Amino acid sequence: MKLENKRMLVTGADGFIGSHLSEHLVKLGASVRALTIYNSMGSWGWLDNSPLSSEMEIVLGDVRDPHCCQKITADIDVVFNLAALIAIPYSYLAPDSYIETNVKGALNICQGAFANKVERVVQVSTSEVYGTARYVPIDEAHPLQPQSPYSASKIGSDAIAMSFFHSFELPVIIARPFNTYGPRQSARAVIPTIISQIASESNEIKLGSLSPTRDFTYVTDTCAGLCLLSECDEAIGRTVNIGSNYEISIGEIAEHIKAIMKSEIEIKCDEQRIRPKDSEVHRLWCDNRLLYDLTGFTTEVSIMSGLEKTIQWFTSSDNLKKYKGDIYNV
Repeated sequence: MKLENKRMLVTGADGFIGSHLSEHLVKLGASVRALTIYNSMGSWGWLDNSPLSSEMEIVLGDVRDPHCCQKITADIDVVFNLAALIAIPYSYLAPDSYIETNVKGALNICQGAFANKVERVVQVSTSEVYGTARYVPIDEAHPLQPQSPYSASKIGSDAIAMSFFHSFELPVIIARPFNTYGPRQSARAVIPTIISQIASESNEIKLGSLSPTRDFTYVTDTCAGLCLLSECDEAIGRTVNIGSNYEISIGEIAEHIKAIMKSEIEIKCDEQRIRPKDSEVHRLWCDNRLLYDLTGFTTEVSIMSGLEKTIQWFTSSDNLKKYKGDIYNV
């Protein structure tokens, strides 16, 4: 399957990855229906300022509503389901909302896709479902470990989606990105947290634990991986990691950002940013060989180049004012 001239539905299109993916699909020549969360202000989230929004069909709705999902999946060839609550700290406070949005939302999307005979559903997962690595790099056979309500909800949403493949032959692909970063990312994520605190001329950077490692992938590479998987017939019914196969600690990331921004700011541990002991995921390192074998995917943006691009975007005054660097966002 080639995406050009195909009809796409992107849920969560108002968010970080969803907005970039919607733009990426437009550039590929696809027809894009972008679902943004309903709100009384009519905001499209990050798509409000997208130069490509006029080339999309932008609709407001909610994946928690099955009737909405039936309607938005009509006349669609490929669904990318990115609609989800993703903040781990907030999942400790409001776990029920994660089940409603992430699990029930995936169910509603799959039911709508099945009823409307959608050709492909890409359920977008997360590396958080693996928990702390039992071995590295982490391949798709790694055990799933629900170390937060968020990760538990994503394990559930992936299972619901895959059940539709096994039970009803719905052509489902589980795409499992590792830590995506770049312009528009939420302020609660570690890279925007570091950049925004330095840019706001704080006296110190407040972070949680510096020792955990992550496999960071620049957002355009994640979008490319999602699109390649959606085109791949051999990926149907499978779970596939998307990552860079490069491991780096939070502390090292902070030092790289400080160097690029020419800052000598001191890093301080903030207790409220530390996860509960058994909930912290200490190590995530992606084995991306299956994705390469299926699609030929390789990352194009190195960690240093990606950080420079991200810093350039965040330090623009128009963008920085959207973030509150002095407040901890859960």
